Amino acid sequence: MSSTMRAFVLTGPREGSVREVPVPEATPGEVVVDVERAGVCGTDVEFFTGEMTYLHQGHAAYPMRLGHEWAGTVSAVGDGVDPAWLGRRVMGDTMLGDRTCRRCRKGHQHTCEQRQEVGIRGGRHGALAERLAVPAWSLHALPDAVDPVLGALVEPGGNALRAARAAGVGTGDRALVLGPGTIGLLTALFLRAAGAEVHLMGLDDGSLAFARGLGFAGAWTRETLPDLPFDAVVDAGGAADLPALAVDLVEPAGRVVYIGLSGRPSLLDSRELVLKDVTAVGVLSASPGLADTIAAYGSGAVDPRPLVAATVGLDQVGAVLAGERHGGPGPKIHIDPSR
Repeated sequence: MSSTMRAFVLTGPREGSVREVPVPEATPGEVVVDVERAGVCGTDVEFFTGEMTYLHQGHAAYPMRLGHEWAGTVSAVGDGVDPAWLGRRVMGDTMLGDRTCRRCRKGHQHTCEQRQEVGIRGGRHGALAERLAVPAWSLHALPDAVDPVLGALVEPGGNALRAARAAGVGTGDRALVLGPGTIGLLTALFLRAAGAEVHLMGLDDGSLAFARGLGFAGAWTRETLPDLPFDAVVDAGGAADLPALAVDLVEPAGRVVYIGLSGRPSLLDSRELVLKDVTAVGVLSASPGLADTIAAYGSGAVDPRPLVAATVGLDQVGAVLAGERHGGPGPKIHIDPSR
């Protein structure tokens, strides 16, 4: 086996290329995964442009290897790892807590102050490569019904599942999702699976038409949004005015869920929360929702495959990060490192 592999290496803002790098080793407690699919995320784009906050906080630095939405097969295990993992199809948690701090001991490793994040934080290499090394404890096995496409959609799906659950709606309720991107559409799919009537609001006619093609007839711009009572509003967008708009649109005693992040601070009048008796929830990370997302995909309760517009090779990662569109109208691009 070759001692090197191909990986996309980001060396600075808008500077990156596919390079030959050393093949990762399965160190004690870790496994090596042959990556079959990896998704390109908005966070990856922020690293590409240099806008990602972690770069300015010291949590990340160039050069770096991106990719935190992935699926693959375990090809090597380190000391202390159950050899039964060999040959298993898996995906993995992005958030890798230190497993010793108070937050980790309470089951909140995704908020660990010392956490690494695969392809994002703390120098942990990502999955835009032929192989990836991760702790065995972070793995989730994939059933046969969850193919590599679905497997690489588990991580964003886990975020969306948590947002949908935080909305607290079901049959007879009406929910509004602000932002019909990948996370917004996934959230809408999970909300619909829970029995809610789901509406989406966006800016782009193309993305709204795509949402309608998924069966969401209530896809609106801000100007055309009907005056309806919404029991929950999920902000999955990136505009600084959306958090306040969510509170304005939600019914009294309803719930607002914040999973989108704007590039600048947003303003929210907490008096509106109090006077409307609104519950506000923030969602960071898919970690607590990964297992249930795999189950939902495996059962067919939620099928996010249409969101993947195209699957391309490592050589096209730079163009994708720069905004080049491929394939169909879906918002997600997948990478097949074997291409």
